[in-house]
Amino acid sequence: MTSIKDDHDEQGRQSQWEAAWEVLAPVTDLITPMAVRVAASLGLTDLMAGDAVPVEELARRSGTNADALGRLLRHLVCRGVFTEPEPGRFAVNGPAALLASGHPSGMRAQLDLGGFGGQMDLAFVGLLHTVRTGQPAWETVFGASFWHHLAATPEMSVSFDAMMAGGADYVTDAAEGYDWSGVRHVVDVGGGTGALLAEVLRTHPDIRATLVDLPDTVDRGRQYLVERGLDARCEFAGQSFFDPLPAGGDAYVLRRVAHDWGDDDAVRILRRCADAAGQHGRVVLIESHGTSGDDPAMFAEMNLRMLVLSGGRERTTEDYVALAAKAGLAVADVHSTPLGHVILDCAPLGP
Repeated sequence: MTSIKDDHDEQGRQSQWEAAWEVLAPVTDLITPMAVRVAASLGLTDLMAGDAVPVEELARRSGTNADALGRLLRHLVCRGVFTEPEPGRFAVNGPAALLASGHPSGMRAQLDLGGFGGQMDLAFVGLLHTVRTGQPAWETVFGASFWHHLAATPEMSVSFDAMMAGGADYVTDAAEGYDWSGVRHVVDVGGGTGALLAEVLRTHPDIRATLVDLPDTVDRGRQYLVERGLDARCEFAGQSFFDPLPAGGDAYVLRRVAHDWGDDDAVRILRRCADAAGQHGRVVLIESHGTSGDDPAMFAEMNLRMLVLSGGRERTTEDYVALAAKAGLAVADVHSTPLGHVILDCAPLGP
C-alpha cells in the first residue's frame, strides 16, 4: 500500500493522489464511521466507567481481542473520540461520553450495529442498487422488504419501536405543537408504543385516546401506558393502517408516518384517516420537515435515507397539501414547532 510520505517527491511536492485524497477523504472515509459504531455496539464508554482502563482489561470486559480493540481505539483517538492518557490505557472524553447508554441523545442505541439504528445504516451498502433501480436497498441487503423484515425479526421490531419513541424533547415538542382544545378523542395512527399519546394524555386529563399499530407494537404500547397509569383512558387497535380505522375520533394523528411511504401508499393511509374522521373530525400530519430550505443538507439526507430503507420520501409542505387533496382533505393550517416539526391540520374537503 502506498503511503502519503512515499507520494512526495524529493522537493516535498504533493502527488496528485495525495492532493485528491485531502479533498475527498472527509467524504469517503468508511473506517471512522464504522469504528464509532463498533465502539457504541460494545458499550465501551459504559465499560470505562469514567476511568482510564488498560486495553487488556477493557477487552476482557467487552469480550474482544485486546490487540484489535487497541487498534480500533487508537484510530478513534486520532479522530478525537476517546483519549489515550498513557500508552495502552484509554479513557472517555467529551465526544465519547455521547455514546453512554444513559445519555439523553440516545446516540448509543442509534449507532448500535445490533439494533435498528445500525442496521438502518448498513442498508446503505445497497445504495448502488437503489440508484440504478429507484427501489429500496433494504431487501437486497437483508433478504426481505423493510416492513416484512421488521415483522419477521421481533428483536429488530422492538428496537425500531424504541427508536421511534426516543427523544423525549421531540415527543414533547410534537405534542405541544398542536392545539388540542376541543379534542375529546385522539386516535394515534401508526403511533408505535404510545409515546406521543402518553404526553397528550398526561397534559390533557379530559382527553381519551386510541392507539393504532400492528398487534405486537400495540401490546408494547399498552404496557408503556400501563406503566404511566394512562391505560384506562386509552383503547388499543392492533391492526394495519391500510385497513379501516376505528371511527369516531376527533383528531387522527399521523406522526412521522407519511414519510415512510411512497405517494400512492401515503394517500391510502390518509384516506383511511379521512374516512374514519368523517365530516367533523380532523387529520393531523406531524412531520420532521416541511421545506427543503430550512436545512437542505438534512432534508437531502433524509430523502435519500427514506428511499433506501422503505421507498418513502421527505416532502415539502406543498407536497403534503397535494397528498391531502388526493385523499379528500384540505389543509386548514400549517405551522412549525420550536424543534422543527411541521404540523398540518387537515379537514374534509366536503361534498
